[in-house]
Amino acid sequence: MKVGVVLVSHSAGLAAEAAALARGIAGEDAPVAAAGGTQDGGLGTSVDLIKAAVRSVDSGLGVVIIPDLGSSVLTARLLEEEGRVVVADVPFVEGAVAAAVAAGVGAPLAEVLEAAEEARAFRKL
Repeated sequence: MKVGVVLVSHSAGLAAEAAALARGIAGEDAPVAAAGGTQDGGLGTSVDLIKAAVRSVDSGLGVVIIPDLGSSVLTARLLEEEGRVVVADVPFVEGAVAAAVAAGVGAPLAEVLEAAEEARAFRKL
């Protein structure tokens, strides 16, 4: 059992590719799910798609949701449950990879969130 990670984007393609990248780096068994776009395939966010993604990776140890921007943050916050489902205020790709790696090695919820938050300080130069 591992902490789950859900990537929420306005774009289904972006969420799916970020999840694939995170699993590619963290390992295919890393519990990462994508929740992008709207129910009809358009740009936007869907609380139902996010709920389904949370359920798909929730083993009982908690879930970190990483939204991209704007309304995805607001929508993700609707699902927060203290100590169980948390929203990370982190860079989307860097946070996703860091969280997936921590989750993949079995870190607890607080450490997965902390790893994602540390991604904010990753420098590229």
